Amino acid sequence: MTSTRTSPPALATPTPRQVRARLRDARRRHHPGSLGEVLTDAYVVVLFVALYGWFAVAAIRDHLTAPQVARTDPGDRYWIAVAAVTAGAGLVWWGLRLTGPLLVTPAAQAWLVSSPVDRRAWLLPRFGALVGGGTVGGGVLAVAAAVAGGHDRPADLAWAAVAGVSCGATATGWAVVAQSARPTPRWARRLAVGLPAAGATIAVLVVLGHAAGRSLPLLPVPLTPTVGLALLPVAVASTVSAYRRLPRVDRAALTTGAQFANAATTAAVLLDPSLLAALVESRRWRAIGLVSGRPLRAGGRFAVLLQTEVRRLSRRRGALVGWAGALLTMYAVAVALPSIAGPAHLVLAYLATCRLTGGLRAVSRSAGLRRSLGGNDALLRLTHLVVPGLGATVWYLATLPALRPVPVPLDAVLLLGIVTAAFWAGTRPPMRYGGAVVNTPFAMVPVDLVRQVLRGPDLVAVLVVVQLLAG
Repeated sequence: MTSTRTSPPALATPTPRQVRARLRDARRRHHPGSLGEVLTDAYVVVLFVALYGWFAVAAIRDHLTAPQVARTDPGDRYWIAVAAVTAGAGLVWWGLRLTGPLLVTPAAQAWLVSSPVDRRAWLLPRFGALVGGGTVGGGVLAVAAAVAGGHDRPADLAWAAVAGVSCGATATGWAVVAQSARPTPRWARRLAVGLPAAGATIAVLVVLGHAAGRSLPLLPVPLTPTVGLALLPVAVASTVSAYRRLPRVDRAALTTGAQFANAATTAAVLLDPSLLAALVESRRWRAIGLVSGRPLRAGGRFAVLLQTEVRRLSRRRGALVGWAGALLTMYAVAVALPSIAGPAHLVLAYLATCRLTGGLRAVSRSAGLRRSLGGNDALLRLTHLVVPGLGATVWYLATLPALRPVPVPLDAVLLLGIVTAAFWAGTRPPMRYGGAVVNTPFAMVPVDLVRQVLRGPDLVAVLVVVQLLAG
């Protein structure tokens, strides 16, 4: 008598739609929120962004039409605006590449991305939301920029919307294409460097021409319609190519962007930028990889630490690029918007100095590092303040001709205040959330929390007021 053994039936792989339905059911059991609550939260966010966004656009429009701005050369303002938009596009591209841009939650990374679920069908809703958000966001920003610049005719707004939509769709499509490739394509890295470099080149030409009493000629054709029509087929092609490459977006690409997005969200919620800065710093040093070691010259503790700080700065070239970019931005502001050159000088000086305080932040945030280096804490912090102080002095003196031909005694006070503000920001202690709260007619204000967040920028605001009062 023979017996036959029947094999169990093969389990069918669930479709992404079935997986999403199961996840929605599980979320409803843990978070029993209604659709009305979600719509109310979305309404509050949209109202907040639209209200303050309109106030910002109106304020910029009023300032650009003021007499002190209208007296500047229109060609210089035009090309400075082109340079700013080009450099801003490079920063947006860098941000898209840094965040993915396609993201998945940690649960999806652990349970779904490594499963045989159809990758394209699973990522398609996220891809649609990304392309839709980038397209609509680009169009809205372009229209807002046109209104702020005084171009509020229907034809101007329509062409601005076309250009913004084309740029937004092109950027998101190319970013997904670059995310699906391993290793990172060379064209993606070149685009991240080329756009800011092109903007900086235009700004340098405008500043040098302004110093020589000349202005760059305006283009014979309107720039906004040309860009919109030229990028429209590119936007369609990039979106189609990104859709076809969705199955190639691997787990590593989805995980890397999610880490940055989670760190940025946590830093925004907890009002602690050090959470995001730590991730960015670790990625930056990992990207450098292997370096050639050279022995340090013999000397005391101060001399050796100063040598290591200079070597750190030489290997972190992005800080020097940011320092030089702030210097060029100051001269561009002096050419296009001379009425705000004074406050912009102090703000940009603070930002340029903060780019050089990497060693100060590292020493201040790590008690173990201070113990291993030896010496008292004050000596270590002051030693790592030498390079930022010298950088702030050079930057301040190099940009001072944009304000006045010769220094005045107030400049020494302002420079000392800038270095002090950067020192306060670099030595900011870890956030504490149990401080005093003051009850005001508007809401409960966490005074201690606000004080910690504004440590450094608050001194810069005081310096701006002093400069305005001094005339």
